[in-house]
Amino acid sequence: MIARILIVSGVLLLALGLVLGYAPWLLAWFGKLPGDIRIERENGVFFFPFTSMLIVSIVLSLVLSLFFRR
Repeated sequence: MIARILIVSGVLLLALGLVLGYAPWLLAWFGKLPGDIRIERENGVFFFPFTSMLIVSIVLSLVLSLFFRR
């Protein structure tokens, strides 16, 4: 069971690394959705990608529920 989780995690990280390395425009939406909080001031930037993380959480929950369904 743990071996399966590690293998899937490794494959997903590899795929994400390839996307970020060779096609970064595919993830250009991340952090720019309505609901993502970005406050810029002269002394710093506060960034909280609320909507983007909500979408990532829903997608990962669906994938994991399908993967671990018996």
